[in-house]
Amino acid sequence: MTKFKTIIFDLGGVLIDWNPHYVFNDTYFESEEKRKYFFEKVCTGEWNEEQDAGRSIVTATWDLIKEHPEWEQPIRDFYGRWTEMLKAPIPGTVQIFRELKDSGRYSIYALTNWQSGLFDIALVRYDFLNWFDGRVVSGDEKSRKPFPEFYKRLLDRYNVKPEDAVFIDDNLRNVKAAQDLGIHSIHFTTPEQLREELNKLEVL
Repeated sequence: MTKFKTIIFDLGGVLIDWNPHYVFNDTYFESEEKRKYFFEKVCTGEWNEEQDAGRSIVTATWDLIKEHPEWEQPIRDFYGRWTEMLKAPIPGTVQIFRELKDSGRYSIYALTNWQSGLFDIALVRYDFLNWFDGRVVSGDEKSRKPFPEFYKRLLDRYNVKPEDAVFIDDNLRNVKAAQDLGIHSIHFTTPEQLREELNKLEVL
């Protein structure tokens, strides 16, 4: 019998396939060099995370256009075509979620970096997002992973002891931050790998 009582899921990249490259694909830019520059110097991961933490996507977009006017259209498309980046559920992981939920053995929560208004779109699209016993969304909290206080909000809000929880995330940075708080964490790569890890922990 496993010692764990709580499962905490990240969403994007674990339960939902979200990727900007579905919009900014091989045909979007004239060259791979331009696409690489766009993500490394213009619409960077750090810039996107500021919106995840509560900054207005309208303000962020206009400010970035002022800074990089030559990239105006792709900057507009980052949020203007955001729903095209939200591809589909990851079936194998959703099945694992269903099995965990149906077992009745665990409290299951979501801890996600997601801009609040955009998260509403996902809630409408994907019914399984309503299976959680609770959700902590960065855009609502004005904080995000990997900051310790963001994890602690979930722990405190739902009375979760770190040693009782398993955290699942596809971002190794976020996994290490959870481990630093004493939460057993799994770096997600595939549903098959996740199932194997959960079987080892006797969670499934």
